[in-house]
Amino acid sequence: MNHTLLTILGIAFIFIMTTLGSALIYVFRKKISEKTNTIFLGFASGIMIAASIWSLIIPSIEESSSLGSFAFVPAAVGIILGALFLVLLDKVVPHMHGGTKLIEGPNVSIKKTTKLFLAITIHNIPEGLAVGFAFGVAFSIGTDLAYISALGLALGIGIQNFPEGAAVSLPMYTETGSKNKSFLYGTLSGAVEPIFAVLGFFLAAKIEMLQPWLLSFAAGAMLFVVIEDLLPDARIDEHPHLGTWSMIAGFIVMMILDVALG
Repeated sequence: MNHTLLTILGIAFIFIMTTLGSALIYVFRKKISEKTNTIFLGFASGIMIAASIWSLIIPSIEESSSLGSFAFVPAAVGIILGALFLVLLDKVVPHMHGGTKLIEGPNVSIKKTTKLFLAITIHNIPEGLAVGFAFGVAFSIGTDLAYISALGLALGIGIQNFPEGAAVSLPMYTETGSKNKSFLYGTLSGAVEPIFAVLGFFLAAKIEMLQPWLLSFAAGAMLFVVIEDLLPDARIDEHPHLGTWSMIAGFIVMMILDVALG
């Protein structure tokens, strides 16, 4: 099994799926309904929660087993740092959440479409890091099983990127009136994932002692995105059963991928 090829495929897959999701703008004739948006974002939330637990937090704790009773420390600290990293991005990057219309970051004069685009771009940074960290750890371990486990995470992130890509391009059509521009915005929002995945790969591969901290860092950032951004934008309070079952479905899909491949 060619480990380099698996790494390239895994990193490329998460971007390709965002692009395919964004292409749904050419299929839907009108803007996405609230119920469809709830399904898309609820499903994505479930996958990200499961990925954070099985693919990032548990491996972080396992890699810290030498600390004995304090094996939880790198995971706990990493989660907090990952969440703080997203807080920092929220403070320095002007953006607007599509569902709640909440505007965050510096008060600068830029288009609403740009703020919507930046909001999703911020979401995608921790996902790219998570995949990169996973393959970086696999590189250090060097076994086929480790690479297959990392590929499982990439598959899960890629699957949730499909509805996430649609959740970018479809609302953008309402703002821009152009399907081509909306598709481009959706595609570009996912371009940060392979960039940060490559960065994450080299960090985890070259600095092995940081691996538990890096894995949990990505988990904390992803959990922050789910709780503060995806769930409010999904408007689960208005469609509770639909949103809840979508989350459960996403959680189960990621759990199956991780257990089956990991």
